[in-house]
Amino acid sequence: MDIDKKQQHSHAHALLRECLKRRDIAYTEDTPTVRGNLGKPSLAEHPEVHYNLSHANGIAACIVSDRECGIDCEQVREYRPNVLKRAFSERERQLIRDTPPEQRDLMFFRLWTLKEAYVKAIGIGISYPLTEAEFSFDGNRIVTDIGGYSFRQYLIRDGRFVVSVCEQKDQQLNRR
Repeated sequence: MDIDKKQQHSHAHALLRECLKRRDIAYTEDTPTVRGNLGKPSLAEHPEVHYNLSHANGIAACIVSDRECGIDCEQVREYRPNVLKRAFSERERQLIRDTPPEQRDLMFFRLWTLKEAYVKAIGIGISYPLTEAEFSFDGNRIVTDIGGYSFRQYLIRDGRFVVSVCEQKDQQLNRR
């Protein structure tokens, strides 16, 4: 069953509200927010708190941190080859080609959500040249040459959903 985008948005903000409660911050639709130069929102009255939201059909995700952070979640579905050509490095495209056919869609979304989480953490969004944010895997370990950030990934419901998290390692924003 598909959930409309407005409901997905509401679910993500309900998660944010719950996460902020743990920091004794009351969050409502009227909570003042500000946007960075490229549109990344933050809490006007709590600039020390960083957050990011994501939602897709059947899933919503939220991260709250003391550092810059990004999160992306996706329902695994058939990927579009034109996105592969536009947003993935040659090594990543080869990794997908080398993946068994029944796992290629999952591999695509594992890589895609890492890229999305990263560009959301640095506040640039998809205007960042995604081919430069390159990822691979060594077993369950995420491999990247992106410095200053750590990455985590969760496969949910037997790989039907992927959630990737990117978090700055220190308070200084290290842009590549």
